[in-house]
Amino acid sequence: MEIKTQRMPNQERVVKAANGWLMLVLLLLAAVVAIACIPFGAVLAKPAIVITGAILFAITMVSLGGLFSLQPNEARVLLLFGKYKGTVRESGLHWANPFYSNGNVRVAGKPDAQAVAAAVRTAGRNKISLRARTLNGDRLKVNDKRGNPIEIAAVVVWRVEDTAQAKFDVDNYETYVTTQSESALRHLASLYSYDGGEDNEITLRSNVDEVSKALREELEERLAKAGVRVDEARLTHLAYAPEIAQVMLRRQQAEAVIAARQKIVQGAVSMVDLALKELAEKEVVQLDGERRAAMVSNLMVVLCSESEVHPVVNTGTLYH
Repeated sequence: MEIKTQRMPNQERVVKAANGWLMLVLLLLAAVVAIACIPFGAVLAKPAIVITGAILFAITMVSLGGLFSLQPNEARVLLLFGKYKGTVRESGLHWANPFYSNGNVRVAGKPDAQAVAAAVRTAGRNKISLRARTLNGDRLKVNDKRGNPIEIAAVVVWRVEDTAQAKFDVDNYETYVTTQSESALRHLASLYSYDGGEDNEITLRSNVDEVSKALREELEERLAKAGVRVDEARLTHLAYAPEIAQVMLRRQQAEAVIAARQKIVQGAVSMVDLALKELAEKEVVQLDGERRAAMVSNLMVVLCSESEVHPVVNTGTLYH
């Protein structure tokens, strides 16, 4: 029988490091003492003092490597021989065990000068930026709910919330965010129609707020395992694919014309009905069935015609 164990996610532990300025003063004093011990021991011909000064100087130089600084909204993950010791979030100059791992430089996406510089600056000492970041996704070509090819893109504003999960639960959290954002956007586009849905149906074009909310919720669920929080997610581009854009444009124009015609006809029928009622109530003219039908026909032509109507004065009657 195979037993499957569920791996528990890592959790961040916030720790405080020693005051860097105080440690810097102490280490400089120790270095001065160590340097003074070497000639002093040589003058007194006492090798023990010389050896002590050399050892103290070496320890001081190694300890100076424990100094590090953090900017606001920046954290450092402390690793001692592969074991997680905690995360320092307080900005300023700090001192910690100089044997804490300094991490590996990783560049997500296409490397360029700015990306490499940022990676060296942050990953050089297992530093992680806690600032809000913007992922401006590329345009994706996907099929909507009805199978129509569309182009869609989104922007995602995110930040690292749990440094332990971001560092240890995924291989590269920046690449993970990019990949999962694209996957979530593709899945979202397949759940909704571009437009022209049924009554009260949410569509990509008409319900941007609802779609953006659904995208954010899905991203939060996907990125939670990487310790990432999504501040905002919204669509930035939405259009039919070029191969069907012209056809869909003509369909939209036809639907708009039909909707306008329906409004015109409904208004014309109401106006004709009102005119006949007013004529009957005020006894302006007595209309039989044939004359009523002729008046309705004339009024509908006048009200529904797209071009200007020129009235014709009839000097006779309907019967001669």
